[in-house]
Amino acid sequence: MEAAKDWIVDQGWSRYTADEHAVWLELYERQARLLEGRACAAFLHGLDVLDLRGEGVPDFARISDRLEALTGWRVVPVAGLVPDAAFFDMLAARQFPAGRFIRGRARLDYLQEPDVFHDVFGHVPMLTDPIFADYMQAYGQGGQRARGLGQMHNLARLYWYTVEFGLMRTAEGPRIYGAGIVSSAKETVHALEDPAPRRLDFDLERLMRTPYRIDDLQALYFIIPSLETLLDVTQRDFAATYERLRDLPDIGIGAMLPGDEDIGVGEATPTHCSPVGGAVAEAD
Repeated sequence: MEAAKDWIVDQGWSRYTADEHAVWLELYERQARLLEGRACAAFLHGLDVLDLRGEGVPDFARISDRLEALTGWRVVPVAGLVPDAAFFDMLAARQFPAGRFIRGRARLDYLQEPDVFHDVFGHVPMLTDPIFADYMQAYGQGGQRARGLGQMHNLARLYWYTVEFGLMRTAEGPRIYGAGIVSSAKETVHALEDPAPRRLDFDLERLMRTPYRIDDLQALYFIIPSLETLLDVTQRDFAATYERLRDLPDIGIGAMLPGDEDIGVGEATPTHCSPVGGAVAEAD
């Protein structure tokens, strides 16, 4: 089995072309405009403190120095998707693996393999938040434990419905923190304003029983009450949870169970976004 370090490569920042830098800036400006009033305050704060707009594709070493000073994380370049074991080891060591390539102009809106815009713009701002930073490390540590328990599909669903496509309650209504949403113009609007998808309160076991689709806009989102709740749940030992799930069937993406309450578009709940800089910050 190859160690996590075997998947880390040189970013080759000096080799990005002027057009590739221009694509980053075009994507950044489009998403930054869309996310005002839609993204959680912690994400917007991370964009600001890391200066991810810059003059194009970020230099991982530069942003890692800033990020490490805030939460101890670094962004490490990888050539593509890494195996589960290496991925979990990286997260447990506070290393976030990010792809180097950037999408072409013909694929600005969608591509299956995550590129540097998804990985860095989508994921890295939230790593400036101390609580989310701890959550990601706890997830990696949980993955290390889960590999021998045969429940990887359940753990993958937790990542998908939180890190990639998570929503958070705020006093102004749901706000975005998931990377798959914030890095996509279509998903940004769809997640908060389209009446078609269902939005359910976060429940760990219900979430872990729910498959997901990777080839379309999401039909289901889970809304966490706070990042503190997410961290608290993830720091628990999942062994008993996995044991309960073994004999339970999956729940279809479109299914509604007794007790499920579909949270309507724009519905507000008086809770807070995550702490930023040591204080509790309201969503904008």
